Amino acid sequence: MIEADLAVVGISELATPEGRTARTGSDLARLRTVRDAAVACRNGRIVFVGTEREYREAVALIPGGRALDALGATVLPGFVDAHTHLPFAGWRESEFNERLCGATYSQIAARGGGILSTVAATRAASLDELTRLTRERLDAMLLLGTTLAEAKSGYGLSTEAEIKQLEAVRSGAAGHPVDVVPTFLGAHTVPKERRENRSAYVDEIVNDMLPEIGRRKLASYADAFVDEHAFSKDEARRVLQAAARAGLGVRLHADQLADDGGALLAAELHAASADHLEYVSDAGIDALARAGTAAVLLPAATFFLMSSVKPPARRLIEAGVPVAIATDFNPGTCPTEAMGAVLEFACLSLGMSIDEAIAAATLNAAYALGRAADTGSIEVGKRADLVIHAVPNRYHMVYRFGVRRVRTVIAAGQVVVEDGTLRPSA
Repeated sequence: MIEADLAVVGISELATPEGRTARTGSDLARLRTVRDAAVACRNGRIVFVGTEREYREAVALIPGGRALDALGATVLPGFVDAHTHLPFAGWRESEFNERLCGATYSQIAARGGGILSTVAATRAASLDELTRLTRERLDAMLLLGTTLAEAKSGYGLSTEAEIKQLEAVRSGAAGHPVDVVPTFLGAHTVPKERRENRSAYVDEIVNDMLPEIGRRKLASYADAFVDEHAFSKDEARRVLQAAARAGLGVRLHADQLADDGGALLAAELHAASADHLEYVSDAGIDALARAGTAAVLLPAATFFLMSSVKPPARRLIEAGVPVAIATDFNPGTCPTEAMGAVLEFACLSLGMSIDEAIAAATLNAAYALGRAADTGSIEVGKRADLVIHAVPNRYHMVYRFGVRRVRTVIAAGQVVVEDGTLRPSA
């Protein structure tokens, strides 16, 4: 008999991608589905997946173990949010309303708004405040079914402030059920006070920030924004090569506002991911496919920005690029922690199927963070990250749009959300 300390029974439908690497092409839509299913866990790992009848024959709960009744709900892997700007201070809701009333981003930025207002607020915030904000946002993600998330800096834009953001990620994530992958984004934009000598700021990133962050192991990855108003390909290449020397993986904000060659650079550097990609070229798509670099698409951001140009999900999938989806949670262009909403936008805006979106939000997103061998699917041996959604099957995840029905979240084999509420131990 297989021994378990936690089981989930009474599952109407279990749906999951399978494997320890990304799904590509037509395989992206290939999920394993089990009706009348059960899952069992032991010591935080999955030890059984199958029908409830098979479970009754093969699994025994250890003394003190728990069988949790899903009450005819649907079970999916925990969501993986592979692109967030989590540790910041300074919401920008008034600027959002200004844009709705016709103001342009350039007009808002010219009076000191935009990213610069969040930079000022983040610099002014204490480490304790940023830690609290980070933990509150992780709580919100957990309640919405996310069990693994990336968290970028990039609103400090000085050595002291960038390190403060990453320290807030470390302290805010300590002991939290959401597993967090920290990313250094000092190359987000050039701070206002350094724009007369931008090369000196790049020098600071390369010579001061990255060596210290690498020494203190404050980040797993470094990111850079390749854009006419941010960093050139050559500047980003220099930053990311220095990041690699410091022991960090690399990823890029690429081809978001124009075809700046960001995808080509990501492929050249064998980056873990190239993110956004609204304007990616055919050559960039081919290069990403050859390199195995994940394309992390952010459909909620293009919706929030009311952009007519969408990430070319179908072209990327058909070319064999590993496609993931994520929130882009940040205060200016996508202030949401809801991965369930991202599934809806991926299907309704990008033309992805529901099964493709589920795989892109779980296993492929875990691949983009270097974690596909450990999580992102419901398979024996993997970390027990499961979400019970109060719907009869996976199609209701998008069909009944705008309604979140996360009932229970299990992270590393522990029930951390029950009846839609955080458990005190979480």
